[in-house]
Amino acid sequence: MTARNKKVAALLLAGLLALAATGCGARAKANEQVAIQTVTASRGEVAATVQITGALMPVQTANVSSKLAGQVKAVKADVGDQVQAGQLLVEIDARELQAQLQQAEAAVRSMHDQAEQARIGMDTAKIGLDAAQKNYDRIKALVDAGAAPQSQLDDAQTKLEQAQKSYELAQKQYEIASGSGLAQAEAAVNTVKVSLSNASITSPISGVVTNRNVNPGEMAAPSVPLLTIADTSRLKLQGTVSQEAVPLLKVGQKVPVAVDAFAGQQFTGELTQVGPVAASTGQLFPVEITLVNPGGLKAGMTASASLQVVFAGGIVVPAQAIRTQNGQNYLFVVKDGVVERRAVTPGLRNDTQVVLLDGLKAGEKVAVSNVGALQDKMAVVEQGSP
Repeated sequence: MTARNKKVAALLLAGLLALAATGCGARAKANEQVAIQTVTASRGEVAATVQITGALMPVQTANVSSKLAGQVKAVKADVGDQVQAGQLLVEIDARELQAQLQQAEAAVRSMHDQAEQARIGMDTAKIGLDAAQKNYDRIKALVDAGAAPQSQLDDAQTKLEQAQKSYELAQKQYEIASGSGLAQAEAAVNTVKVSLSNASITSPISGVVTNRNVNPGEMAAPSVPLLTIADTSRLKLQGTVSQEAVPLLKVGQKVPVAVDAFAGQQFTGELTQVGPVAASTGQLFPVEITLVNPGGLKAGMTASASLQVVFAGGIVVPAQAIRTQNGQNYLFVVKDGVVERRAVTPGLRNDTQVVLLDGLKAGEKVAVSNVGALQDKMAVVEQGSP
């Protein structure tokens, strides 16, 4: 064998030895057991604090607008003014409406006169009808006795029928004048009076004026806001909570509220609403916390509320046992030195514990350390509990 061939053979042998050594190392690593700590799942309770942060808002606001189109005569409130429900805020020029009211009231009086005249005409027609009836009855008695010719009875009957028609016409004219005619005239008066009442615009709620959009002399249009009133005697804080917390909340429960502008001071609010439908952001439900304004709070101040919730009687495990992959939550159950990856449904959680709604039974062991290094069916060595 030449020197060159000996050198090539030596290199090949060295390579084979290196591959063999690498394979042995890989097998040794694959057979390695991961050391873990475990905890036995048990039933218990988890307490958590749900934080709601946002800006304080008035519990109620109202836009004050006109039902009439007209020129503004007076504005009796400005931004920052405190107003009471029913207080006069804006007056619309009502001179044209006053003239319409006078015309409508004159029409009512005229209709009363017409009704009275129709009544007199009806009474006169009744008198004529009664006279025609008596004349007919008298002549009929004479005809029946043979003391008067039939032609007189026929003439009396014709006059009686004419008197009957005259009475019926007079009666109908009276019914129209005193009924539908008068009612229509009175309705016209009431319509103008309603319009007149709308010329005086009052506050629908008690509160403070936050916006003023009109001045005397300007035109008011229907449904266009003239003023905005906000009731700041109570303020609300709105936010969302996860679906796991919703069943644990109770409307009416007291809630501590911190306002950034009043550092170190705590206010007490009340949970007044839990939305029945999830918000558009997903499985989050809107909640509303209301607090009485002691006098110094302003709408728009930032605040935070702490909702205390407790889930009792569920399977509880340490939070570090739970892993999430592709939207699925799972943990590793340890049995006979081997781990099993198992999907679970977590519920309420805090910084250290999680309630499991599904996937695990009390008494089963779960891995709580080196969880990120575990795989399904991997051999492990337990090193006790943390």
